[in-house]
Amino acid sequence: MSDNLSQLETVVRPMSLASEAYRTVGVNLRYGGPEPRPKTILFTSAGRDDGTSIAIANVAVAIAQGNAQVVLVDADLRHPTLHEVFGVANTQGLTTLAASSSPEILVHETEIPGLKLVTSGPSPANPTEVLSSPSVVQLIERLRADADLVLLDSAPVMSAADTSMLAARLDGVILVVDGRRTRRQDARRAKEQLERVNARILGVLLHNARMDGEGY
Repeated sequence: MSDNLSQLETVVRPMSLASEAYRTVGVNLRYGGPEPRPKTILFTSAGRDDGTSIAIANVAVAIAQGNAQVVLVDADLRHPTLHEVFGVANTQGLTTLAASSSPEILVHETEIPGLKLVTSGPSPANPTEVLSSPSVVQLIERLRADADLVLLDSAPVMSAADTSMLAARLDGVILVVDGRRTRRQDARRAKEQLERVNARILGVLLHNARMDGEGY
């Protein structure tokens, strides 16, 4: 196991209460709710320090540990981190796909069986233009056809217009809330912004809270 993965609860302590909570989120995403169940799901937050990338990585690992095929997509083009978490290169990704005439993109295998990663690529001048490009839209559709779930990390919804655009186009959205950092009014504003674009809010993932003596 790489050192980078040591920051993921589901990897280092798979039997902890926090890991069980992430597994519950994964089960709910795969099997909960009415048909059609969502396959492309955006994770976002109110602020940059709310832990969205670590939360989505833990959920993705938990789902893959349940023998599902999961693709993580780092659509936070301003501050991408998933390539660091999983220890892969970020020289190619969404930004190079949007700038190329070729529809091919490097989908990285990770150390977690069943979990693949599409990185952001180098920082672009206009993230919204990249994420709305036909190449990226087609990529998401291809990934949807090949995987059980496609989970997209994104910039905070209150500071990036492209997050609202993605939220409106994908099957559903999870709003990540840090129990010790996120202010209630900021979480409320983030929810209201998602509602303005008619995003399907699947739920709120509360992490870094304290229950029964253990942090989630």
